[in-house]
Amino acid sequence: MLVPRPVVQRMSRCLVVSVGTTLLSAAVLVALALGAGVPAGPANVVAVCCGIGPSYFANRHWVWGRTGRSDLAREVAPFWILSLAGLVASTAVVAMASAIGAHWSTSARAVALPLANLSTFAALWLVQFAFLERVLFTPAADTAPPSPNVTARSTSEESVAP
Repeated sequence: MLVPRPVVQRMSRCLVVSVGTTLLSAAVLVALALGAGVPAGPANVVAVCCGIGPSYFANRHWVWGRTGRSDLAREVAPFWILSLAGLVASTAVVAMASAIGAHWSTSARAVALPLANLSTFAALWLVQFAFLERVLFTPAADTAPPSPNVTARSTSEESVAP
């Protein structure tokens, strides 16, 4: 079974967005944990939250071509909930990596902490794409084009109106 070309294009774009926001999060994580001395767990929370907004907007506009105002209940909140679930998982993994590598060199920790974050989000990426593709950014029922019967009835009602 071949995947339709538009789906492959969205997957590719979604992957580019994920790579970009992961690089942003990794840079913030290393800067906070190693540069500013913030514990790895809280540093990961801040780092991941720095990437959620850009990820939402890039996915919504560039990947799925959505325009107009975002729907808080239907799009924004579910995206944040999904992202925060990934955050919980990645923070646990980063905290474990930090505990394991507590006595490692700064260079080794600079690789290990973002790698722990990246591996967690890589494992969750397909789940995220499927959720965005099938649930979050699918056309809402009320934005679907009206059926021909509804259009015809509306037209005839307008012609009868005084």
